[in-house]
Amino acid sequence: MDLKQKVVVVTGAGRGLGRGIATYFAGKGARLACVDLSQEDLDATVAACEAAGGEARAYLANVAKEEEVEKLFNDVVADFGTLHGVVNNAGITRDGLLVKAKDGQVVSKMSLQQWQAVIDVNLTGVFLCGREAAAKMLELGVEEGVIVNISSLARQGSFGQSNYAAAKTGVVALAEVWAKELARYNIRTGAVAPGTINTDMLAAMKPEARERLIQAVPLQRLGEAEHIARSVAFIFETDYFTGRCIDMDGGLR
Repeated sequence: MDLKQKVVVVTGAGRGLGRGIATYFAGKGARLACVDLSQEDLDATVAACEAAGGEARAYLANVAKEEEVEKLFNDVVADFGTLHGVVNNAGITRDGLLVKAKDGQVVSKMSLQQWQAVIDVNLTGVFLCGREAAAKMLELGVEEGVIVNISSLARQGSFGQSNYAAAKTGVVALAEVWAKELARYNIRTGAVAPGTINTDMLAAMKPEARERLIQAVPLQRLGEAEHIARSVAFIFETDYFTGRCIDMDGGLR
C-alpha cells in the first residue's frame, strides 16, 4: 500500500508512540484521523502532522466504549470519504502484583478493577476498533485495507503486569485470527511489539534507573518512536505481510 492520500486512524495519538506513528505517516502523505481522550494533546499531534506535510483531524473517543467507537468510524468516513487502515495503539497500565505476601500473610492482590480497566482499553478497545474498521472498509469496497495492533515485549511475561501482558498477548492473537478471516477481502493485519522505547515517561525517570534499562538492551540504547512508526509503515507498505508480529526491542527478548 502506498500511504500517500490513504486515510488511516491512529488511536492513542495524543502523545508518545501514537503521536510518533501519526506524524511519520503524515510525512508519507497519509491523511490521519487522530484519536485520544485529550483535546489539548490531539491538537498538538494534528499540528505536528500538518507540519510533516500531511492532513490530520482530531477525534475524542474512548476506545473501550462500543457506541463511541461506532460513532468514531462513522465520523471518520463522513469527514474523509473513505478508510484504508487503523493503528490500534491506545493503551493504559494499572500495574500490580497478582498477590503479595509478607510473613506468610497475603497483604495485597491485583484488584478486579485493575485487571478490567486494562483489558477494556488494551484488548476490548482493539477488538472494537478492528471490527469497525473492517466493517467500514468492506462497506466502502476499498481495494486494500490494513489493521495493525500495537503489542509489547511485555507479552513475554512482565513482572507486575498480569493484566497488561494478557492484553498485549491477546492483540497479537487477534491479528493472527483476522489475517485468516479478512484475507478474502484483501484486508491485511499485523502487530508490532515495542521493547523499551524513549518516551516522556522514561525521560522522567531517575538517571540510574534509566541507565539500568539501557544496559539490559543488547544494542545498549533505547528505541525511539520512529522505530515503531517505521515498523508499522512496513506492514502497511508490504503487501505480502499479514498475521505476524514484529518485535522491535533491540534484541531485549
